[in-house]
Amino acid sequence: MSWLFVILAFLLAGIKTSKPKYQKVSVIIPAFNEENTVATVVEVIKKVSCVDEIIVVNDGSSDKTAEEALKAGATVINHEVNKGKGEALFTGYKSAECDIIAFIDADIHNLTSKKVEAMIKPILTGKTEITKTKFARESGRVTELTAKPLLNFFFPEISFEQPLSGQFAARKEILKKIHFEKDYGVDVGIVIDADVLGISIMEVDIGAIEHDMSPLADLNNMANEVVRTIMNRANKYGRVTMIDDIGYYIRMSIVGLSLVILGLFTIFFVKFVPLSVGVIASIVGIVLSIYYFFKVIIQSISMFKKTPRGALFKSFVKVHFPLIISLILLLLMLSTFIGAATFDNGTISIEPNSRNLIIFTHSDSDNSISVRGPYTVDTAIENESNVIRMPSDAMLTLGIKVNDTIVVNDQSYIINETRNFEPDVLRLPLEVKSALHVDDGDIIQNSRLVDVFSKSIIYHNYGKDNVSFNEKFSLSSKQAGSWSYEVIVDNVSIANSSGVFAENQTYNIACDNAYVTSFTYKNKTIENQNFTYGNHVVQIKFTDINASSSKQFGKDFFLNFKFNQKIDK
Repeated sequence: MSWLFVILAFLLAGIKTSKPKYQKVSVIIPAFNEENTVATVVEVIKKVSCVDEIIVVNDGSSDKTAEEALKAGATVINHEVNKGKGEALFTGYKSAECDIIAFIDADIHNLTSKKVEAMIKPILTGKTEITKTKFARESGRVTELTAKPLLNFFFPEISFEQPLSGQFAARKEILKKIHFEKDYGVDVGIVIDADVLGISIMEVDIGAIEHDMSPLADLNNMANEVVRTIMNRANKYGRVTMIDDIGYYIRMSIVGLSLVILGLFTIFFVKFVPLSVGVIASIVGIVLSIYYFFKVIIQSISMFKKTPRGALFKSFVKVHFPLIISLILLLLMLSTFIGAATFDNGTISIEPNSRNLIIFTHSDSDNSISVRGPYTVDTAIENESNVIRMPSDAMLTLGIKVNDTIVVNDQSYIINETRNFEPDVLRLPLEVKSALHVDDGDIIQNSRLVDVFSKSIIYHNYGKDNVSFNEKFSLSSKQAGSWSYEVIVDNVSIANSSGVFAENQTYNIACDNAYVTSFTYKNKTIENQNFTYGNHVVQIKFTDINASSSKQFGKDFFLNFKFNQKIDK
């Protein structure tokens, strides 16, 4: 077996283990008359183990900035005259020889090696291609008053806390794709270019930073340069067109779509408005929406051509969102009307039927809100002449469930649920359809369901453990003054229900179909009922809930108990 170990050793030796490539880091420090702080900044950066090169770009300083930087050990590149921050950064970037370049201001009083490492580490580990910093500071007036409002308007997908942060880092190869502004617009220009080009950029929190406070005159110049940069980029990348021209076309498209929706709504649901008004509004809306919708498409294509590749989608969706919602709303309306259309002998008939929104206000309901109906009438399934199949939503409306019994025209029928592929079909035997005066294809709104089954008698089943009972009631239009009751057997609550009792009416209670006791609803009061049956103690507690109900309780055998028989809940 020794030869196997030899082969295995050769195979393992042939496998190349890839080590992460060492990445060199250059730090560029633009400096203009910073003799008091530049050396300290250089000394701090020298302590960062991953930094290989420190370049100070002396941007035409009139003090000893260059000398202090040299003493601290940095490479110094001099501009004969002050050219601006952007030019200084560009000079340093072009001179740097490393893979990753970090840009750090020369006037930071409390810079630490940890702050520098926090900027560089996400790039070294491959988490991002550019990092920019955010930090606690006293100023930020240009950011809050100029940069953020303009960015939110033209580039809403950019949501950095400090888009003008002077401290950032990037891969050198990435910086080749970005245009460096010559002045203070360089920071926001890099952020915008990276966003539009689809370059990953991460905002890193480096804690508190202490800068020299800029005088008001410098802040004014900075604000002008930042505004100019953002506006130039907005024009370059088609954002001005998106906000101005496309915005107008979108608004007009929405006006057209709104007219179409208004016209359709008046045609079908507003009877006092003449049909001609709805038709004219719809036609005008269609013309407007089509014309401006094509304008939107043409301008959008033009805008996309101006964007090299990247992150336009968020801004595009934000600007177009109102139009998208209006289109969806119109499509939903049209699909509803088309679904309600019928064709018969050259005649088109559109009769939309809405569903009912049901909101329960009492806490004992399983569903606090639901949308029900409408239901389509169809013939009972073969061999189910004594079965009524109905959707679960219809059962909830009628207050019944599967295996309940409903009596229509003195004939009893068992309730069963509709089949899965027929969610809103109400299947009725021929005799039931005749008694209820409905026919195949009829549409019954949920709100009409009780009226259709009005006067029908229902035996509704309740059960728990080995005790069950059925409740007898009829259906009619809702009446006020309903009561709720709770059934307790052997100190165990079995069920709760509610309905309307008739004044001066006596109601019977039975066990195993044999009369046990009765009570009378008189002067709007009901006494609680307590009785024993065999070894069982039954309590019925009534509560006046002063609500309306379509359930009218029946006098003969209002409740009928069965013991030692478990039923489905």
